[in-house]
Amino acid sequence: MAISYDYYRIFYYVAKYKNFTQAANALMNNQPNVSRSISNLEHELGCRLFLRSNRGVTLTPEGEKLYSRVAAAHRQLQAAEAELAGERSLQSGTISIGVSETALHVLLLAKLQIFHKLYPGIRIRISSVATPQAVSALRSGLVDFAVVTTPTKIVRPLKELPLMEYQEVLIGGPRFKELANHTLTLKELSSYPLIFMNSHSNTHDFFMRFFLDHGVAVHPDIEASSVDQIFPMIKNDLGLGFLPEEMTREAVQKGEVFPLRLEYEIPRRTICLVKDTGRPVSISANELIKLLKTS
Repeated sequence: MAISYDYYRIFYYVAKYKNFTQAANALMNNQPNVSRSISNLEHELGCRLFLRSNRGVTLTPEGEKLYSRVAAAHRQLQAAEAELAGERSLQSGTISIGVSETALHVLLLAKLQIFHKLYPGIRIRISSVATPQAVSALRSGLVDFAVVTTPTKIVRPLKELPLMEYQEVLIGGPRFKELANHTLTLKELSSYPLIFMNSHSNTHDFFMRFFLDHGVAVHPDIEASSVDQIFPMIKNDLGLGFLPEEMTREAVQKGEVFPLRLEYEIPRRTICLVKDTGRPVSISANELIKLLKTS
């Protein structure tokens, strides 16, 4: 049964005001058109919806049942319209982001601080995971976009947009302070206790490959599940580890940890935005993407 939505809309206002004239005024229509639409709806449904009298109209039992459903649908439509209006004005909305921990600390947190001040009504949902999991969440439609570290190993329809480069450094705690006085070979470094990210992360693969590219096999003594775990382990002399320079700068200045020199420069890496070109994002998500691009 394909009944015009306009009939139900007119029915809602007649039932609400219990008067054809008032319903016509609310709809900015005329009474004959409203009466005709109600007659057509009753004909389509095969039952009477209103009892008419000089004092107005009242709903029949069938009309009461229909009104309970139509009123609920009308409230949902009004809520959707208000939600869309709020998103268009950037006063409301929700953005879901898949983000690797390094990207979160080095770039995204600072950008979110700016964005939240500009648009406090927009809710942000963060899924802090390794790059492969963030990309998988995007591919499954669970997040609007991802902010991760390279390499991403993506394929179309996903697209990678570089945001900023960053440099990782080797650091050690007080126990290893004397190592700061000379340049370490990778072979020497492999003999010290090392702290890596776990094998599910791009960072783990990156440094394993870095050592292997220079002919050195390495076996980390500790594998952490998050970047946040690595720094306190280094600070408490459990081993040496690699972290983004931005995350170590303050601790280095305070003398809590010490940067160590290597014979080979650690390749710079990139934080990038990954989006699904086959799926549009909301107005609010697009606004955050614009802000991220300014980095």
